[in-house]
Amino acid sequence: MKNISEMKILMFVDDVYEDLELWYPKLRLQEAGARVVVAGPEAWKIYHGKHSYPCKSDSAISSLNSQDFDALVIPGGFAPDKLRRDPKVLEITREIFEQGKLIAHICHAGWIPISAKIMKGFRCTSTPGIKDDLINSGAEWIDAPVVVDRNMISSRRPDDLPEFCKSIVNYLTKEE
Repeated sequence: MKNISEMKILMFVDDVYEDLELWYPKLRLQEAGARVVVAGPEAWKIYHGKHSYPCKSDSAISSLNSQDFDALVIPGGFAPDKLRRDPKVLEITREIFEQGKLIAHICHAGWIPISAKIMKGFRCTSTPGIKDDLINSGAEWIDAPVVVDRNMISSRRPDDLPEFCKSIVNYLTKEE
């Protein structure tokens, strides 16, 4: 079994993130022992979720190196639509994916892997609002609480967070 306490997990943040989709995985992964780094457009800035919950970034996205992380967990909300316009977000996402590391996304967060051009041939789920975007990117969309396909885990909405987080922790701690 891999030791999750030796892992460093990246999460992206920007204003109008889905509060639960950032905080539930962040706290669950910390509880499991992982070090979670939340990166936004600016370091040490306070970003506000859709429901006004604040999140202070630990780092600026521009300063990140994909090799420093064991996985990327992307929360939904409307932040992913803004973040996917940043070439560095797409570069980091694509590099983590190409290194065979976990990419996990929930709800509208699928917009980032779509724009990073890594969805082709993957089975996934999301909010129905971006179903067509995922299909048009070459993914097979499935209406399920969680879909695990190779190094990608996806979920639909906040109600699916228990299964989403359990799948992430199981993936990160499974035997090679």
